[in-house]
Amino acid sequence: MENYNQLLSLALKAAVLAGKEIKDVYKREFEVELKDDKSPLTEADKRSHNKIVELLTESGLPLLSEEGKSIPFEERHKWKIFWLIDPLDGTKEFIKRNGEFTVNIALIVNGVPLLGVIYAPVIDTIYFGCEGSGSYKAEADYEYLSHIIQSEHIADRLISAGHRLPIKNTDRPFTVVASRSHMSDETAAFINELRKKHTNLEMISKGSSLKLCLVAEGAADVYPRFAPTMEWDTAAGQAIALSAGYSVINANDQSAVVYNKSELLNPWFIVQ
Repeated sequence: MENYNQLLSLALKAAVLAGKEIKDVYKREFEVELKDDKSPLTEADKRSHNKIVELLTESGLPLLSEEGKSIPFEERHKWKIFWLIDPLDGTKEFIKRNGEFTVNIALIVNGVPLLGVIYAPVIDTIYFGCEGSGSYKAEADYEYLSHIIQSEHIADRLISAGHRLPIKNTDRPFTVVASRSHMSDETAAFINELRKKHTNLEMISKGSSLKLCLVAEGAADVYPRFAPTMEWDTAAGQAIALSAGYSVINANDQSAVVYNKSELLNPWFIVQ
């Protein structure tokens, strides 16, 4: 399976159409359910999940999703290549209606995220990256994207319309991006240590996987996450960061963060 460009085009199409499903719900009143772990779930999560599954099934590859995570490890450990998705990353941000939520689609190959798409439908921004092609950011509304995804060469068209990452900006202070909803004491301590080296340190708070994108984009220098995340939260962002030349490392032993583990909980990590 070497034609990642074709799979990237499929993932881009799925993300854009899932984003439309989310926006249709976002524009009106909606109910919020609580899952077993007390995290919120909305109609938008479900509609996005169904649309992504419908489209990615065309690839013939297995799929693991936050909204379909009950596949036993005995089955999925045999997967060498599969889709890992979060249909709506940042449901809390969705409920707050601040626009900082995303559709996350990643392709995992032998435990490594080699392709990723992150679409933020309300702020009209799509990030994507693929091994061998680099990472990109395109700012485009749904009307434009809906036209692009009808073409035969979706990835090539969006690469042409986007900006290659990172977008260098030396005229800014050392910048740390952190979670808007999950700032832990350990993360705060890590940032305080950085302040000793960078007296003009600036903090940015963001929701969802946009934090990884800000590092990949070059708008932030580091994203420390010393709080729980799941594999589907980070896989697409890690693929984009890796293809932009950055690393996502285990905060405990500096090894690369890997995927399709028996336990789908991520270690604490640092993106830089």
